[in-house]
Amino acid sequence: MHIARTVLTPFVSTKQLDAISQFYWNLRAHIARFADDIRLSGTFLSDTSLPMSTLSRLWFIIRCLYISLRLESPHSQQEILAFTRMILLAPPGVIVEAGCFKGSSTAKFSLIAKRLNRTLVVFDSFQGIPENREDHKRDFSGNPICFAGGSYAGTIEEVVTNVGRYGRADACRFVRGWFEDTMPTFKEPIAAAYLDVDLVSSTQTCLKYLYPLLTSGGFLASQDGHLPLVVNVLVDWQKENDVTFTGLGTQKLVWLCKPRNNPFAL
Repeated sequence: MHIARTVLTPFVSTKQLDAISQFYWNLRAHIARFADDIRLSGTFLSDTSLPMSTLSRLWFIIRCLYISLRLESPHSQQEILAFTRMILLAPPGVIVEAGCFKGSSTAKFSLIAKRLNRTLVVFDSFQGIPENREDHKRDFSGNPICFAGGSYAGTIEEVVTNVGRYGRADACRFVRGWFEDTMPTFKEPIAAAYLDVDLVSSTQTCLKYLYPLLTSGGFLASQDGHLPLVVNVLVDWQKENDVTFTGLGTQKLVWLCKPRNNPFAL
C-alpha cells in the first residue's frame, strides 16, 4: 500500500488517499476473516457425530458464509457452528436467541430449527441496546468498547425481512420488547439458548429467566465472553449455581450444559 500511495500522490488528494487506504485495509481484513471462516468450518464438516449428512453440513456451511457476506455479522463462523452443534445435540425444547441485531445469526439458526422442526424464539427490543451506564472500557484483547443506548439496532421489519430472505422466518417467533418485560412471562422448556446481549444487566436478566427453563442436558451459550464485566457476572453466577462455563476467560463464545443430575432441572 505504501508504493500505491507514492504512485497516486500526484493525482489524488490526501483525503482520497486516506479513503483508498482505509478501503484497502478493510478489504484485507474481510478476506482474511473469510479465509479463516472457511478453515474453521472443517471441524464441523468432519464431525460425523452430528445428525446431519456430510452434504447437509456442507450446504449449511456455505449458506452461513453467504449470509455473512450479505448481512452485517458481529460473530465468527466458528461461533455459529459451535452453537449449531449444541442445537443438534440438545434435548427437546425450543431454541432461544436473545439479541439478534440485523438477523444474521437468526437466519443461520433458523435453518437448523426448521430442519429439526423446532421453534426459534427471538427476544430483542428491536430498538438497539437499552440506555445504560455500564463502563466496559476494553475487551480482553485491549480493544476499546462502548455500548451506547440505541446501538446495534435492527427494526423488527428489517430483521424479519432478512431472515425470510436468507433463512426460514416460518421457524421463528419474534418477541419484541425489553428483556425484563418479555422474559418473565415466557415459560416454555428451552433446549438451547444463545445470548448476544453485551450488557451486564441484560446478561443477568437472561440468566434469571432463561436458565430455570433450560431442560436437563440443554445448552446455554453467551457470545459475550470477551467482555470483562460480563465475565465477572458469569464467574459469580456459575459458583452460585454449581455449573461451569466452558471457555470462560479464554474465548468469546462461552457455554454450559445443564447438569442432568440437577434435581431442579426440567
